[in-house]
Amino acid sequence: MPLHYVYLIVAVAAETIGTTALQASDQFTKTGPTIVVVLAYAVAFYFLGVALKYIPVGIAYALWSGLGIIMIAFIGFAVFKQTLDLPALLGLGLIIAGIVVIQLFSKTATH
Repeated sequence: MPLHYVYLIVAVAAETIGTTALQASDQFTKTGPTIVVVLAYAVAFYFLGVALKYIPVGIAYALWSGLGIIMIAFIGFAVFKQTLDLPALLGLGLIIAGIVVIQLFSKTATH
């Protein structure tokens, strides 16, 4: 796997941790999760920035946000007991399909 995709995966993981901590922070009223939010988003944006040296911004952002949405939806379901109805699942499936199309068929995915 090319290193720039590792950077992007780290950015997605950090963003997912930050968003999960955001939910756990209770609107920034809990100190621990609030600190995690700030640190995780700093790491996410740093590694997204590094990935942008190699991946065009539109593609990187599509992958970053799409993968983040999928991961957060799963965490919301598994950890926070949030439900996903059929339209939500279909929408998530379309996001996954979009990510697959970009990776399999886009010639602009990397410089």
